[in-house]
Amino acid sequence: MCPSDNTEVKPVCLIVPTCAQVSSRRWLNLQEYQSKKLMQESGVTVQRFYVADNAPDALQAAKRLGAKEIVLKAQILAGGRGKGVFDSGLKGGVHLTKDPSVVGELANRMLGYSLTTKQTPKEGVKVKTVMVAEALDITRETYFAILMDRACNGPVMVGSPQGGMDIEEVADKTPELIFKEVIDIFEGVRDDQAVRMAANLGFKGPLERQAADQIKRLYDLFLKVDATQVEVNPLGETPEGQVVCFDAKINFDDNAEFRQKAVFALDDMSESDPTETEAAKWDLKYIGLDGNIACFVNGAGLAMATCDIIDLHGGKPANFLDLGGGVKEKQVYEAFKLLTADPKVEAILVNIFGGIVNCAIIANGITKACRELELKVPLVVRLEGTNVQEAKRILSESGLPIVAANDLEDAAKKAVAAIAKK
Repeated sequence: MCPSDNTEVKPVCLIVPTCAQVSSRRWLNLQEYQSKKLMQESGVTVQRFYVADNAPDALQAAKRLGAKEIVLKAQILAGGRGKGVFDSGLKGGVHLTKDPSVVGELANRMLGYSLTTKQTPKEGVKVKTVMVAEALDITRETYFAILMDRACNGPVMVGSPQGGMDIEEVADKTPELIFKEVIDIFEGVRDDQAVRMAANLGFKGPLERQAADQIKRLYDLFLKVDATQVEVNPLGETPEGQVVCFDAKINFDDNAEFRQKAVFALDDMSESDPTETEAAKWDLKYIGLDGNIACFVNGAGLAMATCDIIDLHGGKPANFLDLGGGVKEKQVYEAFKLLTADPKVEAILVNIFGGIVNCAIIANGITKACRELELKVPLVVRLEGTNVQEAKRILSESGLPIVAANDLEDAAKKAVAAIAKK
């Protein structure tokens, strides 16, 4: 039986390295049942399922399925659910049963309780929804994905007959079992490509044509929702001779939100970190860390370098906050509000390399934030690039206790030293 735990798989960028993307936007995450619903709407074959937010509805759903075996799955944005533990005492966020009457009792011990897995915070995540699905036997598991590849200037298909496991491990130990097909973005997936991929995945006879059809439907979904990746692990074969997508992970292009409003409206923000959610409202990328020096930068690479050099000089970064490229004064102000709201922050290091960013805009935002928020912690600023002399003048004439730095190393040393003096 395959309850399909929806365990998150590491990005397949290790197979196609050039697919990595950097964005100042928070990636959209959907629950498993939401991804499967999108697949259903595109004619992709998935298990029959219902969704419930209370135990009586879960019980009724189990009865309506009329399946030989039922799988009940807690819906949270984390992998490892099958081995998770609820604070109700129930072990496992995925349960199989042949008795529909048991589903209500199990759902009662899931809904409203926190599930802790290897991918959740230590306090777990509260379960608000469960998926009640038909459990199907799987005779064979394969891996299939469609993703963007910069080297090919478009999408590629990646597949392996070895599915249901860590695809990076397959690529490392048996690279000959990884198959790739480049898709012409104007032509789409050709019939011969779909059939060849189905054959490489090990489907034979009538199943080969059925798998090829599923592959083409998955590509239609990929285009329709502006996905950057559609990953199915496993794409399975049942004893009854059916090709089924037992699991799915879909990544979306956040820049397409304006034309994918229905999809983005599905985003459940309740599981997101409140600070990250607030940052996303202002097109800021925020990741909380365990240290006490806030990092305020423009660019993901610069953010990582800033975190590293703070650590090198004996400090600990409190966050990773990326302004991105099209920054405005209001964003700078809101960024400072987020940073100063963190009680762990004992100093702030601003590291801006202005290419498309005007350093004077940053400087005006900094001075406004310092005055209006009555900044209480040391502030070290390193600016370089576009309009930097005007920016430095704004800071120096502000009368505010801002410590200027010559370069990144100087900034890191001064930020660490500022905390040591307190």
